[in-house]
Amino acid sequence: MRSYFDVSRTYTYSLIFALPLLLLYEVGATLTMRGQQQQIRNGADVLLRSLLAAGGVQSTVAFTGVLAVAALALIAVEWRKRKVPVRPAVFLGMMLESVAYAFTFGTVVGTATQWMTGGLSLRLAADPAGAMDKLPVSQGVVLSLGAGLFEELVFRVLLVGGLILLFRSGGLERGRSAVFAAILAALLFSGFHYIGPFAYPWSVSSFVFRFLSGLAFSGLFILRGFGITAWTHALYDVFLTVARG
Repeated sequence: MRSYFDVSRTYTYSLIFALPLLLLYEVGATLTMRGQQQQIRNGADVLLRSLLAAGGVQSTVAFTGVLAVAALALIAVEWRKRKVPVRPAVFLGMMLESVAYAFTFGTVVGTATQWMTGGLSLRLAADPAGAMDKLPVSQGVVLSLGAGLFEELVFRVLLVGGLILLFRSGGLERGRSAVFAAILAALLFSGFHYIGPFAYPWSVSSFVFRFLSGLAFSGLFILRGFGITAWTHALYDVFLTVARG
């Protein structure tokens, strides 16, 4: 078991495990958005595409290529230090973990939200209907997959990971660096849901819920790596979308 928990959070397993999310999201976006003038995309996806577009990366093929090259580079660096044997059983374990976390996520964070807000609504998504809730279930599922992949890439890999490196370079020890990075990223993650075309209406309970969600995802990312965190987030959003539909 110790070997499983060690290897499943490596770059090799995390990035290979996350690859189907990218494929499902891109194929789903193409199939469900046919006939529309503009594709509906997850906000973190749009943010990342905009940043890369400023550097000349314009098309979806080029964008995907940049992600693939970055992933391969990380795996190559890891393999220079030690070779990571790829075993199908490990991916099965990672999927079972992700499903278990996704099923329990809403109850745990919802209960914590109720406690912090003094007993306000315990609904797992305590929002008035937002624009995303009015979409067909198929499009909601696609956006949920994109949220799991790109929101974790932006807010956990880039933001939490970057803040930890920044705090560590300033002399802060690793534990405190991780805590401060998780808190700051969770605040930005929660606020991110109230901007853009699919913004949710503001409410204290929903902000607290998403802040605690950000903390939970950050903790999961630090302990279990990107792949499991991305799938947990995606599956939770998919479960919620299907239940609403």
